Amino acid sequence: MRKSLLKKRGVSPVIATVLLIAMVVVIALIIFMWFKGLTQEKILKFDQNIELVCPDVSFYAEQGSNGVIIENTGDVPIFSLKVQEESGRSYETKNIDQLDLDWPNTGLNPGEIYESSCSPLGERVVFIPVLAGTSEEGEKSYTCDKKWGVELE
Repeated sequence: MRKSLLKKRGVSPVIATVLLIAMVVVIALIIFMWFKGLTQEKILKFDQNIELVCPDVSFYAEQGSNGVIIENTGDVPIFSLKVQEESGRSYETKNIDQLDLDWPNTGLNPGEIYESSCSPLGERVVFIPVLAGTSEEGEKSYTCDKKWGVELE
């Protein structure tokens, strides 16, 4: 019985070392990619993180006789709007400039009113603000969370 135990061989030390190094490299890559996904590029507006500016956005949207009327009632310029049209259980999100060519290139400044010549289709329409900010790479846009949006009345 002792002879059979001596004939069994294990993994060579060279192969074991290569496997250990490969496992460490794979684990390090997984951790690196995980941390990279957690950190996003910082976009600033009014010298603060743009996410903190979204609660300060205030605007009003209503269905007018010829289309949609949007008024910026806050102190934050709105660069663009995402239009989320819900029908039943499905929804579609588009940029407002895809729906109407009259959206101002500079956005909607505080106190300005925008009148659209077209009406969005859908049982429920939500306008979600898009803000412009600066980052290390230049100007970038940031879409606020849907909770800061306004439903069409």
